[in-house]
This record gives sequence, structure tokens and C-alpha cells, in this order.
Amino acid sequence: ANRDAAIFEDRLNHASLIDAGILSRASFKRYAHVNYKELESLLSKNTKHTKLIISDGVFSMDGTITPVKQLQTLTKNFSGRLIIDDAHGIGVLGNLGKGCTEGLLNDDTVLVGTLGKAFGTFGAFVAANNDVIEWLIQKARTYMYTTALPPALADATRVSLKLIQEEAWRREKLQKLISHFRRLAQQNNLPLTISTTAIQPLVVGSSEMALNLSEALYKKGILVSAIRPPTVAKNQARLRITFSATHTEGHVKQLVNAISDVYSSYNS
Repeated sequence: ANRDAAIFEDRLNHASLIDAGILSRASFKRYAHVNYKELESLLSKNTKHTKLIISDGVFSMDGTITPVKQLQTLTKNFSGRLIIDDAHGIGVLGNLGKGCTEGLLNDDTVLVGTLGKAFGTFGAFVAANNDVIEWLIQKARTYMYTTALPPALADATRVSLKLIQEEAWRREKLQKLISHFRRLAQQNNLPLTISTTAIQPLVVGSSEMALNLSEALYKKGILVSAIRPPTVAKNQARLRITFSATHTEGHVKQLVNAISDVYSSYNS
């Protein structure tokens, strides 16, 4: 993007996307989280030749999933291009592990994914049509002036890719653990958000309470990060619970019991 472009981003996008938009020198607008009526209004008022809509696929602090089809419709209606950063969806969402854009990629959609989460290695990738990829190779300074992945990491990533493609049971197990956790949490009246992904936020409000709860859980042998402003909005501090296929139902039960104990003690 340059000064002749316009960028439109969800307010809850990852900080790297927000900073990239600001640094691009393009016209930069943010819309309220998944508020596509506001986005449509911003798009209709903009006269820039190039329009880029940029969104997380799975929002890293809330676990919500972007409705990609809805954004693609807006992209088409306003002759723009859609960029989805699916760092938390690749490998764990979709029947084939392709994330929230599985079966939806088209010439107007660019997918950015990390290799450092579900893949368990390092680096990242961009999936797009040939023209976009060639343009990035020739013009993207962050690509041109970055050292390439070491061969050992590239080969390890190929092994990870094979596991993602062939071992769907990992995703199935993860979804069962998430459902099990949400059932137990609701039975214990824990204030969960609506997330159905591996990111399960428990919003407690104050930074002090989030830190105290995190510390109390750590003393019980459970590592759950406290997320507080400026990473999230004021009075939106939370415990950010994350699951993987290596967890068990026993781990989930232990977690919920521990959270219930420490949460009730701070609210009594």
C-alpha cells in the first residue's frame, strides 16, 4: 500500500496489523469489531483507487472467527482486496486444517499464516494468486531483506504440514476438549465469551484481579496468562485460556476446578 491506497481494519486486529497499516502511509481507517455496516459506510465514502480490507481470521484475544464470506462480498462490491491473517486458525480450523478461509480463497483474497503456532516451527507464509506473489517477491521489503528460513526448519515445517493434512484426529480432539471445557465452565458459572476456538477468554475486568487469578493458578501448577490493557481495552482484563490437542479431559477438569476455586475466592 502507498499514499494512493486506503486500508480498513477491524479495531481488534493484532497489533502487527494495526502498526503495518499506520506505517504504510495509506489512508487508514478502523471499524468497530465485526461491525460491517460501519465498514460498508467507510468504504462507500472513500475515493481511493486501491482499497484493502484487513482482518484477523481468529481474533487473538477474543477467539472470535471472522465471517470471511461477508467480508468477501464487501470486497467485491467495492472493488477491493481482502487480507486475512489467520495465525490462530491455520492447522486447527477446517476439515483439512486450512483455517477460516478453507474452501473460500479467491483472486481477491490474500491469506497470511504463521508457522510458529499450530505448525510448531518458525516463520510465516502468504497464499495468493500468482500476480500478488510475484509482486511481493519483487516489492515487499520485509521479504527481500529478511534472512531465509534455515533448511532444517523448512524441512520440519514440511513434516508439520503432513501431520496437519493427514491427522485430522488432532483437530477433532481439540474441538471435543473445547466443548468439554465450555460445558464445565458454564456449570460453574464462569464468565466465558462466545468463542468456539482454542482461545477461551475469561473476562474479569480489572488488571489486578486478572494478575491475582493468574498467580493463584500458577501456584496450583496451571499456566494461564493474564491479559490487560493496553493489549485489551480498559476494564477488559482477562485470563486467556488456550488449549491444544495434547491436553486431556483430566487437564480440563483440573483447570475448571482450579479456576472456580480461585475465582470464587476473589468474588466472595
